[in-house]
Amino acid sequence: MMAKNRAGIMRAILYLAIAILCALGVAGPALASEQTPVARLDASQSSVRDAGEGIALTLALSRAVPYRAFLLADPARLILDMAEVNSGVIDADALDKSSHVTGVALGPIRPGWTRLVAELDGPYRIAEVEERLEGPDGTRLRLQLVRATVAEFALLAAAAQPDADRWVLPDPAPVGKPKRRQTGDAPLVVVLDPGHGGIDPGAEAHGVVEADLMLGFARELAETLRAGGMQPVLTREADVFVPLEARISIARSAGADVFLSLHADALEEGRATGATVYLLADEASDRASAKLAERHDRVDLLTGVDLSQQEDSLALVMMDLARAETRPRSARLAGAIADAMREAGVKLHRHPIQKAAFSVLKSPDIPSVLLEIGFLSSAKDRDRLRDPEWRDRMQGAILAALMAWAKEDAAEARLIRR
Repeated sequence: MMAKNRAGIMRAILYLAIAILCALGVAGPALASEQTPVARLDASQSSVRDAGEGIALTLALSRAVPYRAFLLADPARLILDMAEVNSGVIDADALDKSSHVTGVALGPIRPGWTRLVAELDGPYRIAEVEERLEGPDGTRLRLQLVRATVAEFALLAAAAQPDADRWVLPDPAPVGKPKRRQTGDAPLVVVLDPGHGGIDPGAEAHGVVEADLMLGFARELAETLRAGGMQPVLTREADVFVPLEARISIARSAGADVFLSLHADALEEGRATGATVYLLADEASDRASAKLAERHDRVDLLTGVDLSQQEDSLALVMMDLARAETRPRSARLAGAIADAMREAGVKLHRHPIQKAAFSVLKSPDIPSVLLEIGFLSSAKDRDRLRDPEWRDRMQGAILAALMAWAKEDAAEARLIRR
């Protein structure tokens, strides 16, 4: 009983332990769900139970999700992180039916991610973990723990440390001299953000995976921009998971003049097809945009301005002032991209410029847009996305748009400085 009471105290502490260490398990399959972007957890079919001298954890989910499981010491505990899971108001203690578990905590650790923490009565190791489709009721995520020696457990827990920075929030970008608007005197710094990556593959249709497709497209686009005299920077160079916060920090650290997030989602709403340019909005412009925002969203504030010691009211005012300047610049960029694509004969969505609440566009001081260059749910779009000639035409249109936008933007900047 004392152990269970102590678990209540530990739970409060564990919720604050945001430092996520390396996974000892592997990411489960991330299945694209066009109708249900967030998985539901069924507490009535979930439990943490004894399995002989070990522990069996079973979570009933409405669909498969990316996850990772690992062990931490002091105290001994199992950590299970899951993406896109709505745990609602589930009583975590009610899941605990095991005499080997002294407490269970469950809740969000940051937008898009839920953590389950089970405090253990001694050293264990993860013997098996799997996520399997089970009929119409969704999937079961099962994890088996077996007893381990103290030395074995210590090695397993310590093995997490080399990869610790992979899951913590990014360090703020260094505060240096303020980034001034580009005036055409230096190469345009364009940060390209290939959507998703690593344990978050994004949409998938007919063997085409969004994360892989966008990384390849971003690499090709970078070469096109470099040949056009610009300075491209990628937020990821490989199939790795990069948190949304880190993507913005990378852009800020690079001194970005422009931020372009690249996606090719799957969405049957209205038989979506063609390229779409998205701007940031507090609310999505339509239901389809809202669904895309939910799917993509699975602190730095201003370049060169240290607001960490300022009152919230001052920080908000300064951010609003920055957005007042940046918002029309982003809108002009979106218009330039749509015009250039139309001129190049690139297939556009019937509403080529839309708005949605994409977190990755929320930097107040960097003109930012998100490009859905096509939809994997459309057979015609899939064919275009895999066609080298079409990709080359699309990339040429983006280069032309950036050149036209940069010229107009620089002229305005020079007028303002006078």
